[in-house]
Amino acid sequence: MNIKFGTSGWRAIIADEFTYENVRICTQAIADHLKSIGQAKGVIIGSDARFMSSKFMEVAAEVLAANGIKAYLCIRDTPTPVISYEILRRKLSGGINFTASHNPPEYQGLKFSPAWGGPALPETTKDIEERANDIMRTGKVAKMGLDAAVTYGMLEKIDPMDTYLEDLRNKINFDVIREAKLKVLVNPLYGTSRDYLDKLLKEAGCEVTVMNDNLDPYFGGHAPEPSESHIPDMIAKMKEGNYDLGLATDGDADRFGVLGPKGVFYEANQILGMLLDHIKTSRPQWKGAVARSVATTHLIDAVAAHHKIELIETPVGFKYIGDLISQDKILMGGEESAGLTIKGHVPEKDGIIACLLVAEMVAMQKKPIAQILTNLYSKVGTYLTKRLNFRLTEDEKNKAVENMKIDPKEVAGFKVKKVIRVDGTKCILENDSWVLVRFSGTEPVVRFYAEAKTPEVLKTLCDKGEAFVKGS
Repeated sequence: MNIKFGTSGWRAIIADEFTYENVRICTQAIADHLKSIGQAKGVIIGSDARFMSSKFMEVAAEVLAANGIKAYLCIRDTPTPVISYEILRRKLSGGINFTASHNPPEYQGLKFSPAWGGPALPETTKDIEERANDIMRTGKVAKMGLDAAVTYGMLEKIDPMDTYLEDLRNKINFDVIREAKLKVLVNPLYGTSRDYLDKLLKEAGCEVTVMNDNLDPYFGGHAPEPSESHIPDMIAKMKEGNYDLGLATDGDADRFGVLGPKGVFYEANQILGMLLDHIKTSRPQWKGAVARSVATTHLIDAVAAHHKIELIETPVGFKYIGDLISQDKILMGGEESAGLTIKGHVPEKDGIIACLLVAEMVAMQKKPIAQILTNLYSKVGTYLTKRLNFRLTEDEKNKAVENMKIDPKEVAGFKVKKVIRVDGTKCILENDSWVLVRFSGTEPVVRFYAEAKTPEVLKTLCDKGEAFVKGS
């Protein structure tokens, strides 16, 4: 086998490819990479709540210590954005995070973040991947027992919760939340935001009910993903109770999900548009552009134009947005897959701060979230989006890849005004609609994104989507 680092690190099934041996190999590759660039000041090691996470963390610490790199070992499962925050706060060389994010329970993952705190950029993961596969052939891995690592000062156990929570207390307007006395249902989906999001909301005087907050590596039998199809129990509870808001985070707390009264689910694209408008209104002194991925709603573009701020379009993968945050070029960055961060915060997706910003927005505007969205649409226009996955045969995929190299003249009867190839093939259409075709690098699947101003046009685009992809 070969170890392959994707958009969010290396992921595999526990006990199949994700083994102690392969974790040691990956960690040795990271250690070699850090030493090659003169960065060996220390690495934080954290994890989500998955099976064997604590043991995988120890295995990684043994390898780092043997390579002369101090390991800072988190004493409990830790949100991904907290690991990013701690890298920056301690001025470390990086972080190793054992998480498969919102993937099913049988998966585990290893994600590396370099010294700037965001997800590693392609040139970094490529170097680590090549080193790991070389080590797989040579078998050269250094190890030091945990007791020896402690004795030699190469291992320290830490709990970064309090410093991160204190940082959030200075970034969110909890006074306005306190005045609103919101009734909130919080759902960490058995993941790492337990005792983070709910604690801050309770401090702010919200009436908080928490569900799915026990440690469960099975995540209740579901993938820990805060999307509408994965939280039926939360939607049912929202319908039963008189809640102002429902706030959810995924397994490692880097993604968010938002429900309004009576269990109405709001897409991440809608939340991103509302939050950009809220941030520009509530923090007018903030300067900078806004960034979104190529697959994310143009509602963000419309809000940016309304506030006269620059829009930056990035490839899919939060590392590109994180890089812009670390350079202080943007005031907000977001992805349609429910990732967000803001100016002055970590260069990583943070579902906790996203949920807190939603609570702040609802409290400040003194309106239900449905009214906030309606008001935004009346100001900048309506944007409706949908994503479809088409499973193709290998031959169909190869043909589709070739088809997408040719600029199409029309899509579903609508004239193509512009073709963008930032990541995949994106067609801007004559009626302010757009479609995007992106191919998976690991399986014969194509992702088809569409956005339109009306349900009728969106349906037409989606109905013709598979034929457009296949060129039929």
